[in-house]
Amino acid sequence: MTTRRDFLRTMALASAGLAIGVPGHSLNAKSYSQVIGAGRKVNIAYIGIGNRGEQIIGEFAKTNQVNVVALCDVDMGAKHTQKVMGMYPNARRFQDFRELFDKMGNQFEAVAIATPDHSHFAIAMLALSMGKHVYVEKPMARTFLEAELMMDAARRHPESVTQVGNQGHSEANYFQFKAWMEAGIIKDVTAITAHMNNARRWHQWDANIDRYPEKQPLPKTLDWMTWLMQRPYHDYNVLYHLGDWRSWYDFGMGALGDWGAHLIDTAHEFLQLGLPYEIDLIRADGHNDFFFPFATTLRFRFGQRGEMPPVDLTWYDGVDNLPPLPPGYGVAALDPNVPVSNQGDIEDTKLNPGKIIYGKDLVFKGASHGSTLSIIPDERAREMAPFLPEVPQSPSNHFENFLRACRGEEKTRSPFEVFGPMSQVFSLGVIAQRLNTPRLLFDTRTKRFTNNEFANALLAGEPPRKGWEMFYQL
Repeated sequence: MTTRRDFLRTMALASAGLAIGVPGHSLNAKSYSQVIGAGRKVNIAYIGIGNRGEQIIGEFAKTNQVNVVALCDVDMGAKHTQKVMGMYPNARRFQDFRELFDKMGNQFEAVAIATPDHSHFAIAMLALSMGKHVYVEKPMARTFLEAELMMDAARRHPESVTQVGNQGHSEANYFQFKAWMEAGIIKDVTAITAHMNNARRWHQWDANIDRYPEKQPLPKTLDWMTWLMQRPYHDYNVLYHLGDWRSWYDFGMGALGDWGAHLIDTAHEFLQLGLPYEIDLIRADGHNDFFFPFATTLRFRFGQRGEMPPVDLTWYDGVDNLPPLPPGYGVAALDPNVPVSNQGDIEDTKLNPGKIIYGKDLVFKGASHGSTLSIIPDERAREMAPFLPEVPQSPSNHFENFLRACRGEEKTRSPFEVFGPMSQVFSLGVIAQRLNTPRLLFDTRTKRFTNNEFANALLAGEPPRKGWEMFYQL
């Protein structure tokens, strides 16, 4: 465990930049990339190497553009980490990310973070403070304040590129939405429906819960105190670990944070939605104070942006909480690019994850991730076919885009400045879920609720545990 003095000393040394082997000289990450030149491999450290971490590590490996110098996981050596350990036997191994930065901070320029939602913040803040490039899994942050601080850190460290892991933002969905907006095909949008109606892990739990799970023996491989990071202390229980963390308000963002990033990302960016002025909780089946509802309907109300009209975005989750479908909707397609995960996989369902976008003249439907939109009903699509613009091909997938940006060749498509406000939208929705409050009014200028002080307290959440305050001051 590094002390506060060691921590600050390491940051001061790292701020000078990455050593490149010339005695007495050092360069920051941006200069380093320019010196080495285009096409070189990016020195990277992986933080979180099991489950979803293993998947994104595999995607980075396919690019043949990374040099893996270090692996870090709080459960290093557990079964779910062993495959990646075997892939990179020469990479140094760490259980505590602070020790990784302390001992190897001058040997890598980028990190890829695939840890539970609550732990993204501290790792990303430390990485940015040391001039590293950051790839972090969605939903970026757990609280409104953490997303705000991460966006601010990225602005203060322009030498570092950032990318949030909603991979559809580098696929056809992104380029089509942009092209159709520019051509005036998508215009005057007034309503959006986003739906994720698959079973979740917590759907089998007891909503009459009145306390946290009982303490269980710690796995020998797990550093539980580092797993908790800045969160208030909880006794270990298997129901927090290996994906179940997403179920709990204290650690995850539920179905909204998990799937919202793949369903509303392009609409949020290109329609310039920003933050909502009102959040309405319409349905919350099985509400309790500990884990997410079995079914939720949330309405986010966004104001007028320039000449674009106000938009109501309604979110549906829960197996039997299906949204109304417009005439001519047809069948909800399942995106073949949806990765297999340990969070509850896509199986037979009444309605596959997707979205419906209502414009003044046209209605669009789409699936998740990189899936493109289609105009409905079919006869309207045929009428519009001659007027649809050509959609450019993506020059790089999400992982290649990040690595090319590390080398100064591209800009990332989902940097903190783009994804951050959407992460905050998720946080506002989770606050409504947690409080079981039907109507919350939000001032988008002051970034405060105007009708609920308890909700304002949840924008930041509980104070960090002792020893973790410094990450909020970087």
